[in-house]
Amino acid sequence: MSTTYNTRYASSPEAVKKYDTTALRDEFLIDDLMKEGEINLTYTHYDRYIAGSAVPQSNLKLETIDPLKAEFFLERREMGIINVGESGAVEVDGTTYSLGHKDALYIGMGAKEVVFKSDDTKNPAKFYINSAPAHTNYPTKKVSLEEANKLELGSLETANHRTVSQMIIGGVVTTCQLQMGMTKLKTGSVWNTMPAHVHDRRMEVYFYLDVPEGQAVCHFMGQPQETRHIWMHNHQAVISPPWSIHCGSGTSNYTFIWGMAGENLDYSDMDVAAITELK
Repeated sequence: MSTTYNTRYASSPEAVKKYDTTALRDEFLIDDLMKEGEINLTYTHYDRYIAGSAVPQSNLKLETIDPLKAEFFLERREMGIINVGESGAVEVDGTTYSLGHKDALYIGMGAKEVVFKSDDTKNPAKFYINSAPAHTNYPTKKVSLEEANKLELGSLETANHRTVSQMIIGGVVTTCQLQMGMTKLKTGSVWNTMPAHVHDRRMEVYFYLDVPEGQAVCHFMGQPQETRHIWMHNHQAVISPPWSIHCGSGTSNYTFIWGMAGENLDYSDMDVAAITELK
């Protein structure tokens, strides 16, 4: 079986206040991604979201997992994929979609067979996967990085000059609740998503990439007046509950992929925490 998974249960903010470093990492850090020849998934009880990866050396077929109680993986789900490796392809019910580095693919509910492929198995594609429950089918669609909706945010003066590429989001792709995109920090900038915020209507997962060897990102989470941190490295992801802020600062510039699902599709729906009020 090429598809493996683990399950994470939801934690209350009161419980998280008492977690030590090991408990915090065990609960929220996803560090088993991008293993060659495998599909690895984390099923979280926050909005039943799934985050994972597929790194095909030979073709990898996505199989259903027990928590879904479904005949096939996307029977009641939609999926977003971003390739962070070399060129590859995803075959969806017989139709092949070629994905270059940092291209995205949305797959609608009801797709029965999903197969991941690398163009060069010695230099494989690395597919980062997010999935959320869906209520209806929308068409499968590829979105290249060039086709993404771009936002320029922040400034060098506040060390957070960044380009947000909205890829799987309204106006680009029609989805039930899944949203995904990529944020790239400019050289000299290290802070992402500042000022920090929460959105009680949606949960989120961050996946960090382009983190140089020997460097790291300190990801901040928790309630605005009760923050915690997790040190993270390249190709690791972190689960962000609806009650938690989600921001980070690196020892170098880097990129991260954000994915979210929940009550609405309003990207700007967020409750900002003033920088001066964080504790």
